[in-house]
Amino acid sequence: MVLLIVIVTALAFDFTNGFHDTANAMATSIATGALKPKTAVALSGVLNLIGAFLSVSVAATVAKGIVQLNEVSGQDLLVIVFAGLVGGILWNLFTWLLGLPSSSSHALFGGLIGSTIAALGWNGVIWASGSDGVLVKIVLPALLAPAIAAVVAAIGTFLVYRITRGVDRAKTDEGFRWGQIGSASLVSLAHGTNDAQKTMGVIFLALVAYGSLGKDDHMPLWVMASCAVAIALGTYLGGWRIIRTLGKGLVEIESPQGLAAESTSAAIILTSAHFGLPLSTTQTATGAILGTGIGKGAEVRWRVMGRMAVAWLLTLPMAGIVGAICWALAHLIGGLPGVLVVFGILIAGALGIYLRSRRDPVGTHNVNEWPDGAGPPTSAQPPIDQNHTG
Repeated sequence: MVLLIVIVTALAFDFTNGFHDTANAMATSIATGALKPKTAVALSGVLNLIGAFLSVSVAATVAKGIVQLNEVSGQDLLVIVFAGLVGGILWNLFTWLLGLPSSSSHALFGGLIGSTIAALGWNGVIWASGSDGVLVKIVLPALLAPAIAAVVAAIGTFLVYRITRGVDRAKTDEGFRWGQIGSASLVSLAHGTNDAQKTMGVIFLALVAYGSLGKDDHMPLWVMASCAVAIALGTYLGGWRIIRTLGKGLVEIESPQGLAAESTSAAIILTSAHFGLPLSTTQTATGAILGTGIGKGAEVRWRVMGRMAVAWLLTLPMAGIVGAICWALAHLIGGLPGVLVVFGILIAGALGIYLRSRRDPVGTHNVNEWPDGAGPPTSAQPPIDQNHTG
C-alpha cells in the first residue's frame, strides 16, 4: 500500500512538472503569435511524451546519486521518497500560484535531500563522489546553466538582428515564426527527455526499496510509459500563469528573440541529458529569454527577474524543509497511518492552492496580457531599424 501511494504521488509530481514547465518550451512562441496557445500546449504534450523514451541517463542519476542506498532500505526508504515528493509538489504548486518559473527539478531534489537528512542525517546524502553526487550533478549545473544560456542567447540574438538588419521585417518575421515552431518543438522534446526521467528515477528508487528491483537493474518499460503519459498530460493542461510571466513579464519578445532563446535552451538541455545531468529546464529557458533581451538591447524587467532569482534560491531549502517535516510527521505516527496522514495533507494543500488560483484565473483568454497590470518594457536604446539599407 505504501509503495502504491509513493508511485501515485510520483506520477502526481510528474503531472505538476508538466504544467509547471510548459512555459519553458512554448512561452515565447505564444507571446510572438507563432503558435496559438492551445496548439502550443498540445504540440508540447505530444513531444514530451516522445522525449521521455529517448534516454534514461538522468533517471539513473536521480535513482542512485542522491540517497546513500547502503544506509537505508525497505519501508524507511519508501517514506523518505514519499516525503520528498510531497515537498516537491507543494513547492511546485505554490510557485505556480505566484506565476514564478522556479525549478521543478530542484523542488524534487530539495524535497528528497530534506527528507533524507531528517531520516539519516547529513551523511545520508551523496554530496560528492568523484564525478557524481549532489554538488557536481545538481548544484553546479544550477549555477552554470542560466548564465551560459543567457550569454549564448544574447550573442545569438545580437547576430540575428545584425544579419537581418537591412531586410524588411515583414519578410523575416514569418520565417522566424516557422523557425520558432521548430525550435520550440525541440525544447519540448528535450524537456520530456530530461524531466520525465526524474520521476522515473524516483519510482525506480521506490521499487528498489520495496525489493522489486535491484539498483543495477534496467528501467522497466511500464515506469517509462507511465511517467511519459503523466508529464504529457500535465504539459497539455498548460501552466498559463508561468507562460504569461516568461512570455510577457520579463522582456518584450519578438520572433528573432524567440528563435534564439528556444534554440539555446534545446541545445543546453539535450547536452545535459546526454551526460546524465538533471538540469533545470526552467532556469535554462529563463536565462535564455533574459539573454535575448540583453542581446537586442531591450530593457529587462529586473524586478520580475529578481523575484525569479529569489524563488530559485529558495527552492532547494524550502522544498527540503517541507520534505523533512513530512518525513518527521510520517515517522512520528508510524507505518501506513503516518503516510496516509501526510498524503491527506498533500491533497488538502493542493486543493487549497487550486481554489486560491480561481480568484485570479489565467488561461488562453489572457495569457498574453501583461502581468500585474504592467505595460511592456521600454527600449533601453533605440531599436535597430530593420528597414535601414545603409
